[in-house]
Amino acid sequence: MPVYEYRCNMCQRKVSVYLRDTSSMPKCPRCGGEDLSRLFSTFAVRGTYKDIYEDILSDRQLTSGLMRSDPRALADWNKRMSRGMEDETVTPEYEEMLDRMEHGEIPEMPAGGMPEEEAE
Repeated sequence: MPVYEYRCNMCQRKVSVYLRDTSSMPKCPRCGGEDLSRLFSTFAVRGTYKDIYEDILSDRQLTSGLMRSDPRALADWNKRMSRGMEDETVTPEYEEMLDRMEHGEIPEMPAGGMPEEEAE
């Protein structure tokens, strides 16, 4: 299937667009903008969860950052963990949070925050 990734220069989102005719310029499915920049698509190499865990645990810098709740380490951990996921759908909100964490910021929780755990 001819699915291409673009960055919309109006809403600044990364979007995937299905194109039957590559001669026509696509529109952003999020905001309808026509000013899109084509991105190089990535691909996944699947490994087992064991491989992913061993990779993470063998990285002393990453594990040290996780122990300090360093947002950059949390973003790196999240990316490594998502490599083994079947569904690689990435929402703009997820992408934005990872970007903020990679820049050293802990994003605030959305209104309502995390659901409370039920008392046992």
